[in-house]
Amino acid sequence: MTDAATMTAADQFTTYHERRELAVVQPKGSLALVNTQWIDSEQTIWGVPGTWAPLPEGESGLKLTAAASDNIVVDGVLVDGEAIVRGKDAETPSEIVFSDTVTGFVIASEEGTYALRVWDANSEGIQEFGSIDVFDYNPDWVITGTFTEIEGGTTVGFEHLKDDGKTRDLAIPGEITFSKDGADYNLAAFKAGRALQLVFSDSTSGDSTYSVGRFLFVAPNADGTITLDFNRAVLPPCAFSYAFNCPMPPKQNRFQVPIEAGEKQVLTKAGTLLHE
Repeated sequence: MTDAATMTAADQFTTYHERRELAVVQPKGSLALVNTQWIDSEQTIWGVPGTWAPLPEGESGLKLTAAASDNIVVDGVLVDGEAIVRGKDAETPSEIVFSDTVTGFVIASEEGTYALRVWDANSEGIQEFGSIDVFDYNPDWVITGTFTEIEGGTTVGFEHLKDDGKTRDLAIPGEITFSKDGADYNLAAFKAGRALQLVFSDSTSGDSTYSVGRFLFVAPNADGTITLDFNRAVLPPCAFSYAFNCPMPPKQNRFQVPIEAGEKQVLTKAGTLLHE
C-alpha cells in the first residue's frame, strides 16, 4: 500500500478522482437525487406517496399526511395520519424513508420556504453512470495566490441555474488574487462550511467541460496565501441531476482562457454525455 506522504501529486489526483466517482453513486450522492419540490400549498410530490403542506411561518419543515399503507417512516416511526418533518435548518432534522432504496429530507430556502428532496439509491442516473471524464493531471494549474480578508465581509450576487435571472447575495469573506501568464485575476468565493467555494467557468465550458461551469473548494493558509489546485475542480451537482439548482459563475470568475485541469463531464456506460 502506497503511503500518502510518498505519493506523487499525480497519484494523489488519481486517488481523489476514484473517491469522487464512488461518492456520486452513494445513496445520497449527486446521482441519487431524483426530485426537489418546493411546497407552498398542500400538494402531492412526484414519485412518493403522501400529501405535503407548509407549516405556519417560523416553524421548520413540512406537514405530512399519510396512511399506514403508504409505508412512510419519519424519524423511525411509521406515519399513520399527520407528522411534522423537520427541515435541515432545525437542530435535529428529520429523516424520511419511503422504501428500501428511496429516502428523503427537507431543505430550507433563505426566504423560509421548504422543499422535499427525494433520493433513490437505484436511480436511473446511478444505473446509467459510467465515469467522470477528467483532464490528465496538470501541474501548470496548481496556483499559489493571495487571500485578503475583507473586514466585515461583503456580498456578491450569484445567479442560480433555475432562478430566472434573479440573484442571491452570498457572503464573500475576502478576495482571492493571483497572476498567471501575464494576466491578473481577482476572484470571488463564498463560504461553504469551513472552506471557500469558487464557482468558475473558462473557455472550455460548453465545449470540453460542462456548460454551467465548475466548482473548486479552497481554504486560506495561515500566512495569507491560498492554493488553487484546479486539478481538484469538480462538476457541480446539477451536472449529475437536474433536481439540483446550481450557482453560476459571477463575472469576475469567468476565465477567458482554457483551464484544462479537473473534471470535464459525466459520462454514461456507453461513453456518451449523461447531461448536456
